[in-house]
Amino acid sequence: MKPIRNLRYYIAAVLCLATALNYLDRQTLSVLAHTIQSELKLTEVDYAYVTSAFLFSYTIMYAVSGAVVDRLGVRISYILSVAGWSVANMLHGLAGSAMQLAGFRMLLGVFEPANFPAGVRAIAEWFPMRERALGVGIFNAGAAIGGLVAVPVVSFLSLKWGWRWAFVVTGACGFLWLALWLLFYRAPRSHPRLSEEELRLIDGGDRDGGGERAAPLGPLLRMRATWGCVLARVFTDPISYFLNFWIPKYLQQEQGFSLAELGASAWVPYAGFSAGMILGGAIPLWLVKRGWSVNRARKTVMFLDSCMLAAAFVSLLWVKNPGLALGLLTVLMFGHGAWGNVTIPAELFPKSAVGTVSGIGGTLGGAAGIVTQLAIGRIAQQAGFGPLFAFCGLLYLLAFASVHFLAGELGVIRKVPRAAER
Repeated sequence: MKPIRNLRYYIAAVLCLATALNYLDRQTLSVLAHTIQSELKLTEVDYAYVTSAFLFSYTIMYAVSGAVVDRLGVRISYILSVAGWSVANMLHGLAGSAMQLAGFRMLLGVFEPANFPAGVRAIAEWFPMRERALGVGIFNAGAAIGGLVAVPVVSFLSLKWGWRWAFVVTGACGFLWLALWLLFYRAPRSHPRLSEEELRLIDGGDRDGGGERAAPLGPLLRMRATWGCVLARVFTDPISYFLNFWIPKYLQQEQGFSLAELGASAWVPYAGFSAGMILGGAIPLWLVKRGWSVNRARKTVMFLDSCMLAAAFVSLLWVKNPGLALGLLTVLMFGHGAWGNVTIPAELFPKSAVGTVSGIGGTLGGAAGIVTQLAIGRIAQQAGFGPLFAFCGLLYLLAFASVHFLAGELGVIRKVPRAAER
């Protein structure tokens, strides 16, 4: 078969589409939250428990799925994950109470997390080191694209056929992606459309040395670099969940957007999110091509981004104009996407450990998300969104400090000790 030029970027695009579907499914509830709360008579605290049910299973399964990805590989992991979360999302249309909605949400959380350790490992397998931030940025941009598409699409489906059918239709899209995945994806060395030149490029930029066997958990937990990755997720993942679960509600509740207005304009912050994901990888790559190290390029972008995000969150405290609020949210989503917390394990660990480290970080980040979701529900109900914005503005700088002082130099693969080497 004729090789496809720059096949690795087509692979990243397919992974991006999977992430878009992942977020489309989880964002369906966020877009319809106000509508479902009105019909099912749910309070803000009820809604917080529903979102926390998702995070509970998501948190546990993130670590499990990371280890599973490192053992089963990318191809099989995606098949199991996408099929599972698509069915779970469709089941949301049957919910008639907060308890049922929470149960279906918990099932969604069982299958969705595998997308991220699998995607990061796939990028580590397909991209040389200096391009990994861009590769992960493309893959992870699907989160923004899913959120961007979710607002107008889910609003349209709900207004046309009712909120229950919105879950059914968005969930069914996953099976279309699975057909593409089965036809197109293989590991680099077994892909019939990968040229020898591109394979040499991928291998030539890879000082991995980790082997194919999954890295042992014990030695990973004793490495400072692991905890640098983990704390970056602990500080920034709760903000991800806050932005995804609560921003549509903020626009309706605090800025007076109707569901139709939400569908017409609330996609703009997600467009910023998508741009941030890609530029957060493209700018460091541009700097590396001009002689900067991966470490200097990535950390410079992360630090400047952290400062911009702190300023934008604090600015939201005084905004009363809906258009200005939407603009600031777009800046926030851009910066959050550009920060690149998901990329870090692929810049520090061999491919055999990327899934596991990503899973540990996602699990503890999810645990932080569960605690904060319950707190967010009560704070939003009693004091509004102001205190939440102020707190979020500080977390990025803490995350940057964790990467700098614990993870150390980015772009240098650490050797993970094996049991036989002790």
